[in-house]
Amino acid sequence: MPIKETVGTVISNKMEKTITVVVNKKIAHYKYNKIMARTNKYYAHDEYNECNIGDIVKIQETRPISKNKRWRFISKLVKK
Repeated sequence: MPIKETVGTVISNKMEKTITVVVNKKIAHYKYNKIMARTNKYYAHDEYNECNIGDIVKIQETRPISKNKRWRFISKLVKK
């Protein structure tokens, strides 16, 4: 099974070694085919606290690290 990776925006870095990443995606409604915006929020492990609010980052799914963290920070794509 391939490892999931996604790109999102950091909206919080107030926790120690943890960032909150919001991922926006557009999907079509199953019946009406209208394009709708959907948002998912993920907690990601940032070992060295290098991310700031507004950064565009790549995160990767991993084993559970804590109660809510199932993703880890891979790289910054755009610095704020």
